[in-house]
Amino acid sequence: MYRICLLLSLFLFTGISNPKAQNVPENLTLQKIFHEPVIPGIRPSFRFFSSDQESVFFSWNDSSYYDTGLYKLSLSGGEPEDVEDDDYPPVYHSPDLRKIAYTNDGDIFIASSDGSNERKIISSKENDAGPVWSPDSRKLAFTRSGDVWVTSVTTPQLIQVTQKKDDEPGFTIDTWAGNDKLVLRQTDYSEARTIYFPEYADDFVIPGETTRGIPAVNLFTAYLDTTAMDTLLTGVHRSSAAASHSGNYIAVDYADAPLKHRKLLIHDTRQKTETVVFEDSTKGWLSGQSMEFAPRSDRLFFRSEQDGWNHLYQVNLSASSVRQLTSGNYEVTWAEWKDDQSIVYAHNEADYGERHLFLMNIQTGDVTRLTSEEGYRYQFSMSPDRSKLVYAKTYFNEPYDLYYLNLDQPGAEQQITHTIPEHFDEYNWQQEEYVRFTGRNGETELSMSVLYPEEYNESQPYPVVVFVHGAGSLQNVYKGWSNNYWREYMFNQYLNKNGYMVIEVDYRHSTGYGRKFREDVTNWMGRYETIDIIDGLDWLQEKTGALDLGNVGIYGGSYGGFMALYALTEEPDRFHAGAALRKVSNWRNYYYANPWYTLPRLGDPEEVPEHYDRSSPLTYASELEHPVLLLHGLIDDNVGFQDAVQYIEELIQSGNEDFEMMMYPSEAHGFTSPDSWYDEYRRIFEFFEKHLK
Repeated sequence: MYRICLLLSLFLFTGISNPKAQNVPENLTLQKIFHEPVIPGIRPSFRFFSSDQESVFFSWNDSSYYDTGLYKLSLSGGEPEDVEDDDYPPVYHSPDLRKIAYTNDGDIFIASSDGSNERKIISSKENDAGPVWSPDSRKLAFTRSGDVWVTSVTTPQLIQVTQKKDDEPGFTIDTWAGNDKLVLRQTDYSEARTIYFPEYADDFVIPGETTRGIPAVNLFTAYLDTTAMDTLLTGVHRSSAAASHSGNYIAVDYADAPLKHRKLLIHDTRQKTETVVFEDSTKGWLSGQSMEFAPRSDRLFFRSEQDGWNHLYQVNLSASSVRQLTSGNYEVTWAEWKDDQSIVYAHNEADYGERHLFLMNIQTGDVTRLTSEEGYRYQFSMSPDRSKLVYAKTYFNEPYDLYYLNLDQPGAEQQITHTIPEHFDEYNWQQEEYVRFTGRNGETELSMSVLYPEEYNESQPYPVVVFVHGAGSLQNVYKGWSNNYWREYMFNQYLNKNGYMVIEVDYRHSTGYGRKFREDVTNWMGRYETIDIIDGLDWLQEKTGALDLGNVGIYGGSYGGFMALYALTEEPDRFHAGAALRKVSNWRNYYYANPWYTLPRLGDPEEVPEHYDRSSPLTYASELEHPVLLLHGLIDDNVGFQDAVQYIEELIQSGNEDFEMMMYPSEAHGFTSPDSWYDEYRRIFEFFEKHLK
């Protein structure tokens, strides 16, 4: 059985409230946290709209087990229907909304928007994939064996647009440019490096060979009448392309490989001219950029952090001018055209821990607020006719469910899924205390969550555990239940039950707080993050006096695991035991495995080795003074097991005897086995019990 309504809203605390009133889930155990059925249930993951756009499909498991299936739910209400994936393939709506296209067994089908009049229009022995409608809804472009083809859906016509050579990379479709041109892409990894992530659990060792690197990319305009192609852009870059409905303009949002420079290039396909309408440069790295043409006009908006915060801008293509649409010390986190006159978007102006939705008329400048209740909204999906918006919403101890807004007749948002199992409420969850405070420099404003131990009493000092979120560039302290770290959130409350104070700080590098906040860590990762966490500890101690600052543990996974190792050696007087899961210990390894991430933040290790030396825990491993627990999946193909091996070897060779290590032979970066999750966190708990009490 699942709940039909939300719990009563909770109050926001911006300072320390009355922690004695906080709860601790008494019947919570490690087994229940990590084994099935999952306590908070499986979160519904939006997949696509139905062909008539009156229903949504999402992935879910109605019994709170990890294996998910496909469910269909009417936007008008009712219960989710468990359906077969093969019976409901994702559909591609034509721009006129009268037809749909979809693929099945490598063939392409079209039908009326209600699913009737189905007919197969492309059938071959090869895999025909990725159909893309032309603006007039009369053609479909698709890929076959690395080449691009176009078929008419009204008359017998089939055009081979490209003919790649055997040693050439395949072509992919970025977009149509009007009804007679396509914007195509070739992605070349031939100069990339081969990296190995061996697998040991089978009968024989599998090398695990994979190609990693930032590829060279060619962008082309392809003309259907001649099949000739004009080159828009070449080289190593990270760029996206879009075209106006008329095909008169093609926009290329160019960014260099290190994400230091951005140019918005406008190609006039009639005049054969190219104009740079916007440029941005930073010493840190670009983030959050996007652009989109209006559905049926030549209007273009884009997002940029140029003024320090991610905001909306509009391009006047005829005058090659740019107008800023939003401004202020807040972030526009998502935006799409509602129609040719208005944009629907989300931002966090009310509070950095909230996200609300708005609708702007770009001609009048009028803005309508679409949501009012406090909450954190994300995972936005707009219907093909741009009249409906589906998204995830959460608020503190409420795992997210899916919500819906009718954009044609804006009213109160509607909750459409009710997927939190009843057993979730059997636990007396403590509401995390959401805090905003200022760091030691008097300028850096930070967000922190605080969880209090059982029978909290300010006169008694409590050992502290710091949880550090992963990814670096991520927000995890907000007014909602964490989707990325829901297991850790429950584990943290298990620590509360056993007498620990638990905190988490959205350190500099996190997203949602402006460009400078994120970019401060450029060229030296770990330094400012550690400062921010310590400032959180000191702020809380000043307010409560209840922290035993001589017994502080720290743990996290991936970037959080890196931070645990870094903080232990950077500030040994402040952190006294650390558990590092799937951690980066050597940023050089990660540069070669994932230069997309590492190059913008630390540069090229051949050119600036000092950035890597001072950021890598491996550099300081011989100085480790406190106990550390290392946990890593053996087949991790994100942060390779090599990082664990190198760190352990340095500990051994430096004579360190105070560390523990556990590896998981069949686990990659994201664990999949409940038994592995349980084993990992059982060890973490026992480790803190041993070293912090």
